[in-house]
Amino acid sequence: MPFEPDPALVDAIVHRMESDGSLDQAVERALGRIAKRQEDARRAEQARAQQQLEAKAEDARAVSAGRDHIRGNPAAPVSLIEYSDFECPYCKRFHATPKVLLERFGGKVNWVWRHFPLSFHEPVARQEAIASECAAAQGGNDAFWKYADALFANTQSNGHGLPGSKTLQMLATETGLDGAVFSRCLAQGQVAKRIDEDIADGAKAGVNGTPTTLIRNNRTGATEVVVGALPAAALAAAIERELGQARH
Repeated sequence: MPFEPDPALVDAIVHRMESDGSLDQAVERALGRIAKRQEDARRAEQARAQQQLEAKAEDARAVSAGRDHIRGNPAAPVSLIEYSDFECPYCKRFHATPKVLLERFGGKVNWVWRHFPLSFHEPVARQEAIASECAAAQGGNDAFWKYADALFANTQSNGHGLPGSKTLQMLATETGLDGAVFSRCLAQGQVAKRIDEDIADGAKAGVNGTPTTLIRNNRTGATEVVVGALPAAALAAAIERELGQARH
């Protein structure tokens, strides 16, 4: 016959535990254990997702001085490969961060731009990407970066584009380009293929938002991924790890 506890005894024990606070303490400990298990599970899931993302990111094409827009030493052992969107407000905020890291690490790190205009920032994001490629077609790598800086300095972001007092052509002349040549490039749209290639490469590497930065060891191909407009310190630790690998 199963044991049946005395209800009066149970009530007395509970009352005593309530009186001396031990019941609250026991409940708090139990809730704490539950919260810890949930947090451990969340962190484990995040770690698994990050590992999967970084494994996929290794499929991104290798950095090439003949193909990529590179700021800094083209032969640097580590690259910051940023998939970005000129109309993304987080990309605008993040744009100064790689510059800080280039100064900190000198010729050991370079910064690579790849286009990833988001659909909900269209058509402006793609138009600006094309404009930046027209700048590169006319003036090379330095002209691309100068124009990219000007776009971020002037855009209103979120698909709103440049303010009424500015046009893509005006930015071209302000950054030292031939306005007529630039306008013809915009009209022809031949550079759009390069943007589509970057988008396809980013998608293959698991990119689905901007800014997404791949910290790539150019010797081994090992890649860490940072998603979002994180501060320089968040990327610096990954750079240090990849530089450590590059020295082995």
